[in-house]
Amino acid sequence: MRHFGHIAPEVRQRLFHQEPCEFTADSPARLLSAALGATLYSPATRPRLADDIVKQAGNGVVSMVLCLEDSIDDADVGAGEENLVRQFADLAARDGAEPPLLFIRVRAPEQIPDLVRRLGPAVRLLSGFVMPKFTEERGIPFLEALATAETASGRRLFAMPVLESPELLYLESRVDVLAGIFRAVDKYRDRVLALRLGVTDFCSSYGLRRAPDMTAYDVQIVASVIADVVNMLGRADGTGFTVTGPVWEYFRVPERMFKPMLRHSPFLEGQAVELRERLIEHAMDGLLREISLDQANGLLGKTCIHPSHVLPVHALSVVSHEEFSDAADILRPERDGGGVLRSAYTNKMNEVKPHRAWAERVMLRAEVFGVANEDVGFVELLAAGIPG
Repeated sequence: MRHFGHIAPEVRQRLFHQEPCEFTADSPARLLSAALGATLYSPATRPRLADDIVKQAGNGVVSMVLCLEDSIDDADVGAGEENLVRQFADLAARDGAEPPLLFIRVRAPEQIPDLVRRLGPAVRLLSGFVMPKFTEERGIPFLEALATAETASGRRLFAMPVLESPELLYLESRVDVLAGIFRAVDKYRDRVLALRLGVTDFCSSYGLRRAPDMTAYDVQIVASVIADVVNMLGRADGTGFTVTGPVWEYFRVPERMFKPMLRHSPFLEGQAVELRERLIEHAMDGLLREISLDQANGLLGKTCIHPSHVLPVHALSVVSHEEFSDAADILRPERDGGGVLRSAYTNKMNEVKPHRAWAERVMLRAEVFGVANEDVGFVELLAAGIPG
């Protein structure tokens, strides 16, 4: 699989200076953690789930979570598990297209080895489990269950803990909870693919819900916990983990209080005025702004609950030609001693030592999402991937 692999090769050649790389579920964890992109959630009870997975893969989705937790009724958990076993068997029997990276979001640790056993040979399609309300105390049993299931199945399985508990939000307990989470995930570092932020649960603790014309970063209590999660768990010194962006809840806006957050000029230049109107109508201007703020705050990828959110996440994850040029200059072997240089675009200073970690992250993102051609921006990337 590859990002933008659903777009015709000749279109990719026009869009990309460096095309996204190909990868599989067996690729190195470092690559997969960056490649998750827009992780699409789906209730595990959907009766045609296998068909849905194949369809979404054909539309550019590379990671999915099949949810047995908050997205389904408590009474439907058993039926959801049975459905997952059937749908995985259905997928495993199909020839042809490779499915996305598939994860199951469970409620309790004991579900992990049980589901792996019930999946049988179809477990080869499973990449891992999403672990809800993760703290050190609640999370260790999940990680131990994952290790047990991995040993029993012989299949490499990853964990994606969700950071969403009230103790993490509350100021008086936050630092201790984050320190405990770090101890837990550090112990199982080789199996923790990414940490996911449960911002909806954060808001729930205070009876809040952000409006479609506001981002998570406009809700200060949420912004503060995101900052602290990145501070303690997302460091670029080798101790950090990939932290993914929060879910965007909206896909249509009935009424708008504030002006849209998308400038006219990029769409005028790309002759895509109608695309801008469609994005605004479906609340995508807020989503695009939040994705940009996610990246500015050290997050990579995003939880998504609607297929229309996938392409914007991926389009804004593509490395611009300018970013790539700056990163390549900073990482030249002859620059090991440091120093300052003017960017090739002659519009900024690149300071080699302070910008090195940034440049390394850019190059990893460039590998999985590609590098846009010099004259290609996010509007062209969006327009190329949206069906007419």
